[in-house]
Amino acid sequence: MENKGQNGQNVEQPVEGERVVLNRKIPVKTSLLRSSLLVGVMTMLSRVLGLARDVVVANYFGASGAADAFFVAFKIPNFLRRLFAEGAFAQAFVPVLSEYRTQRDLIAVQGLVNRVAGNLGFILLVITVMAVLAAPLLTAVFAPGFYLHAEEKFDLAAHMLAITFPYLLLISLTAFAGAILNSYEHFVVPAFTPVLLNLCLIGSAIFLSPYFDQPIIALAWGVLMAGVVQLLFQLPFLMRIKLLPKPIIDWHDPGVKRILTMMVPALFGVSVAQINLLLDTVLATFLQTGSVSWLYYSDRLAELPLGVFAIAISTVILPSLSRNNASNAMASFSQTLDWALRMILIIGLPSALALFMLAEPLLVTLFGYGSMTENDIVMAGQSLRAYSCGLLAFMLIKVLAPGYFARQDMKTPVKIAIQAMTANMIFNLALIFPFEHVGLAAATSMSAFLNAGLLLYGLLKVGVLKWQPGWMMVWVRLVGGCAVLILLVSWLNVDLQQWLDWSVWQRISQMALLVVMGVGGYVLTLVGLGLRKRHLKIS
Repeated sequence: MENKGQNGQNVEQPVEGERVVLNRKIPVKTSLLRSSLLVGVMTMLSRVLGLARDVVVANYFGASGAADAFFVAFKIPNFLRRLFAEGAFAQAFVPVLSEYRTQRDLIAVQGLVNRVAGNLGFILLVITVMAVLAAPLLTAVFAPGFYLHAEEKFDLAAHMLAITFPYLLLISLTAFAGAILNSYEHFVVPAFTPVLLNLCLIGSAIFLSPYFDQPIIALAWGVLMAGVVQLLFQLPFLMRIKLLPKPIIDWHDPGVKRILTMMVPALFGVSVAQINLLLDTVLATFLQTGSVSWLYYSDRLAELPLGVFAIAISTVILPSLSRNNASNAMASFSQTLDWALRMILIIGLPSALALFMLAEPLLVTLFGYGSMTENDIVMAGQSLRAYSCGLLAFMLIKVLAPGYFARQDMKTPVKIAIQAMTANMIFNLALIFPFEHVGLAAATSMSAFLNAGLLLYGLLKVGVLKWQPGWMMVWVRLVGGCAVLILLVSWLNVDLQQWLDWSVWQRISQMALLVVMGVGGYVLTLVGLGLRKRHLKIS
């Protein structure tokens, strides 16, 4: 069949069971499990290098005042990146792009990409220029404790923020490119891109820091360099699929208007966990020196399973859910959500237990060198346990929120996000005085469960999520597997002092033994209780 496209030329239409991607016919069904695994592998590589980066930073700078200043200067643009680019923008852009791809021709898709690139780039450029000029003011807002009580840390953080903030512009455009690639089932390249950030920061710490009076400033320049490298890396892949943007500023385009309208509520709906973590940093600047760093190191470990698995699954299911919604295939929509929840539980529950039980050993093995003290390990371990209690909720939010965004429902997640943020602030104020930085981490975990619970309830209430058969056995296997994991880790682990006394290779070998035995026991128990490969796929 042929039909007239927007430019008047004949456009070949797909036959049933196929869709056209850049004039190529591909099967409608793609393997979500395979795609998730590919993204997970690339993300794992990035996270491992991220841990290597943090090991280098901890070894060079520890939990010093300079490290606190850098983490604030890096967290502000990084937070806005997650909130704006990977959060609100991606959740608003991907459903609209998927709709254009499903229902319109390539010319219309290219037009949307061009106009979004122009408008997005213009907005980000204006924000970046204003932020660089107002770096001291931004630092005072996000680190009021530095402004009031630590002038030297404040000045250093403001100076580094002026260097790091342009990263928001560069990484947001990178996320835009990644969203296009993800929508066309090119998941690996966007998932690999963060590796380049870690390489730039490691190289900056090792090779550039000796050339600065304040060595930590080398990391700020490393962040800026990483933004440039990451953006340039993705452009050839956009050229390959013939969707390299040619920016056009057009505020009246219907697709652009829809994306902007959806982005405003999505700013809250998708990123409440990041907002809560940033509030933790703001409040932590009032606490003793090292509090910001302790929260940073513990959050980095908690984000390993979150980033590798939850974000990988979320990245893969959003385009699929969006296409299901555009074609009114709601049975497939529900099956996809149900599959994502099962995968999160199978991975997230044992991950949370392992982080809780091995908090200090993990921190000692990864960061317990150079400037990192025993007290730093103990303090970071306490907040890591608090974060681990909310890890499952953080992961569930990542796969439940796309259930709303794929249907272009932004209002409901906003209402839930406001409730969760309000609860988080109440928990923060109640727990910060008796428990200091640990109270902040615990408050974040508690509000995450509220957020996830309300998102789940909403999807069930409107009927877009319906439980598929087999959940009873899922829980039986999970309980059995986690029980074996707890027994094995408890039996093989040793006290903290032993970990501190060991050499680096003894720590690594013991941690490898714990991981292999724990994961092996868990997986073998699942298999022994009947888990098979077919259970990990959508029926």
